Parts: sequence; C-alpha cells; structure tokens
Amino acid sequence: MNTAPPTSPLAWVNGSDAPEKPSLNIGFMALSDCASVVVAATQGFAQQQGLTLNLQRQASWAGLRDRLVSGELDAAHCLYGLVYAVQLGVGGGPASDMAVLMGLNQNAQAINLSAALQRRGVTNPEALARLAHQGGARLTFAQTFPTGTHAMWLYYWLASQGIHPLHDVNSVVVPPAQMVAHLQAGRIDGFCVGEPWSAEAIAQGQGFTLATSQSIWPDHPEKVLACARSFAEQYPNSARALIKAILAASRFIESSAENRRGAAQLLSGSAYLDTPASSIEPRLLGDYQDGLGNRWQDRHALRLFDQGRANLPYLSDGMWFMTQFRRWGILRDDPDYLAVARQVQQLALYREAADALGVPCADLPMRSSQLIDGSRWDGSDPYGYARSFRLHALDAAPDARVGL
Repeated sequence: MNTAPPTSPLAWVNGSDAPEKPSLNIGFMALSDCASVVVAATQGFAQQQGLTLNLQRQASWAGLRDRLVSGELDAAHCLYGLVYAVQLGVGGGPASDMAVLMGLNQNAQAINLSAALQRRGVTNPEALARLAHQGGARLTFAQTFPTGTHAMWLYYWLASQGIHPLHDVNSVVVPPAQMVAHLQAGRIDGFCVGEPWSAEAIAQGQGFTLATSQSIWPDHPEKVLACARSFAEQYPNSARALIKAILAASRFIESSAENRRGAAQLLSGSAYLDTPASSIEPRLLGDYQDGLGNRWQDRHALRLFDQGRANLPYLSDGMWFMTQFRRWGILRDDPDYLAVARQVQQLALYREAADALGVPCADLPMRSSQLIDGSRWDGSDPYGYARSFRLHALDAAPDARVGL
C-alpha cells in the first residue's frame, strides 16, 4: 500500500524530497529486459518511494518514441540508440532533448536465422558470409528500430564477419513480438531482437540462435530508463525516486535464482510479455541452448544489476552509439560526442539515487571494452573510432543510408 504523504507540485522547492509528481505513466515493450520496471511497479518498490507507476505496454518502438517525446509517457524502458537518435534529430522526427536516467540491463539480445537457412546448412558465420556474397537474392534481416541497439548489434556483427549490412543484405524493421511470426511466414531470413523472442523462435521450431549480443560485446549497454529532459528538470525528485525504485527492484531480482524465476513468471502474464514462462526463464537464468544441439551457461547473460555496474549511465556507453550512427552514415557529420553524452546521461541524478540505496558507483564515467572484431572502445577518441572500421558507410549518398 502506498503510505507516502500527499505532495504538492512545488513541495521540492521548500526542501522536501517527496516526488513532485507521484503518479507516472511508464512505457515498456514486451521484452525480458523490462523486468525491473515491471517488478518495481507491481511489487511495492515504487510505493516505497512515494510513487505509483502506471505501466503501459507499447506496440512498437516508434510509438513509444512518439509518446515519450510528447510527454504522454513520463519515462520508459527504452533502446539506448533510440534516445540518442531523438536527441540528434535522426530518430524519425525533429531533434528533442532527451535524458538517460539509468541503465536497465546489459547483454541478452540475439541474432537468429530461419529454419530454411538451417536446412540449407547455413549454421555458422562462414556459411552465412558465403551465401551473402553469392550475388543471388539478398537475404533480409529484421531489427526493431533503425537506430536501436538491435540494428547496431546486427550491423556490427555482420560487418565483423565481412558482410556489409547496407550493401550485402536487406534490413527491415519489425516490432519485437512480431519477429517469430515474420520468420515463420518467410518474410525474413533472420533477426536481431531481445529475449524472449529468440528463445521462443527455437521453441516453435523456427530456426536457431547464431550469435548472442554478449558475444559481440560482453556486458554491452542495452535498454535504459529514458525520459524527455524536461521531465528530469521539472520533476527531479520524481526522477530520482523512479531511479531508486527500479534500482532496488533490479537488486531484488538478482539477489537469488528464485527471484529471477519469480520475475519470469510475472513477466509471462498477459499484461506484460504474454508468453510462456518456459521461454523466458532459462535465458533469464543464463541457461542457453541454440537450437543446434549446443547448450551452455552464459557467463555474460542478462544483467539487470550486477552490483550497480549494469545501471550506471556511463558517458562512453552513450558515445558508442553515436560513433556507430556516424559509421553507418546515419549522422552525416560528427557531433561533439562527449558534450552530447554529458547532456543526455543524468549521472548526478543517478549517483544521488544509488548513494541513497548504498549501491556502489564507479568513480569514472567511462569504461573500456573489447568487441568481437578486436577493437577496443573506451570513449577516448570517438572521431577516430568511427573511422577505424574496414566496412562502413561514412561517405554514403543520402539514399544509400539507413532508412528511417
């Protein structure tokens, strides 16, 4: 029960830390990595912070984007790359100031190929590269939003295998929950999407997992808690309370395998993922099987908390997506990478919330990672990094760029 005292919109002006806006509309997509948002809203964590979270499932990332920008949604479970695309005006509409309040998770997306390709023996990267370069009908791959994380993982992985994602294959946008149906209907040859849809495709006999996103970049940034920057500026107490509620829920889910299983059961409900828990739970626990007879315990499976390491909004994480926008011609010019990241990433607000919960925070706002192609990303030279790749579309004509 919510026992927080009633607050007036201007309470914070008088020194109160009570939420200025206690009832928030929160958008989410039907994906396993919305777990901490759903648990925060339904298991008392929001109420402990004086908040009521009205969860609103969205049908597509484009719809979520529009409602977030308009203010119809106060905040949302959101693709990292979507936030930066809107900020820079390359997300399918005019530029609009955005904010990343915290990271929601790392890892746990996957690239799947169809059963038809499996039957043809295209079950490894080398066979896929041979097929892509044969010069026949192009393969078609789906991702979930033109500047989203799934598009970037798909492009990065294909390029690491010598397949140009804009020249050698076709790329189309399909909402996450529709991926399996599109694969079954033969409209696409493969996809990159978040769980549970890769696992569900295997369960339905619709192909196999060729690569996980954590094999591309171990502990990569993925979904974030995002809002319009005006929300964070107008309602800082509400934003801080929201971070605290979801951070506490993240910590709770990861505190035991039993809690992870409980989260999977909750997510399976018709209001959330509307999918059998048997397709959600294994990969939520790091138990992977790829549909080709291989099974393993993934060392870099879904991380919702990881002692706060999955949640700190590192500047370098936001900057990475901008380097890929530049690499693939989505951005025609280089932004001021660091300045834009400092505007978007709400590090101070996050640190205040984390400190209040006793969650550790890294001292530095940058981190260093090695990706599948051997490149190292640490945020120190985004201009050079964007130009360091053999396959790119830096100088592409406007009609050859990624469709938005």
